[in-house]
Amino acid sequence: MDHYRKLQNMYDAAPINTFFRPTLRVSHQEAEVRIDIRPDFHHAAGAMHGSVYFKALDDATFFAANSIVEDVFVLTAHFEISLIRPVREGSIRAVATVTKRTERRIFATGELFDEKGSLIAKGSGEFAISTIPLSPATHYC
Repeated sequence: MDHYRKLQNMYDAAPINTFFRPTLRVSHQEAEVRIDIRPDFHHAAGAMHGSVYFKALDDATFFAANSIVEDVFVLTAHFEISLIRPVREGSIRAVATVTKRTERRIFATGELFDEKGSLIAKGSGEFAISTIPLSPATHYC
């Protein structure tokens, strides 16, 4: 679907993703983010910093939510994360699904896996439907 491709283009154009170099796949009420782990993602104890767990899960749940809104951005209003186990190398994959929609909010959950398929974190988010238009000015093209 064209909307999903445009969301992926918008994601690819985000300046923050120059650093993390993630990939995104979007479909109806679902999204998946993949990130290759690098040593510069590590904290002092040699494992991936929690901010990378958060980024992967927030991005996946955000785009799952925005997959069902075609005219404006959704905004992360609330997010909870549970870190289950450390990861040091390889890649991570966040898989997210929309669980509920109200008039002004969308709820989504996500799971984060290491490259062996082991669950390393879980997250859930609440996303507000904004008035910010999706447009070529925001790389939605």
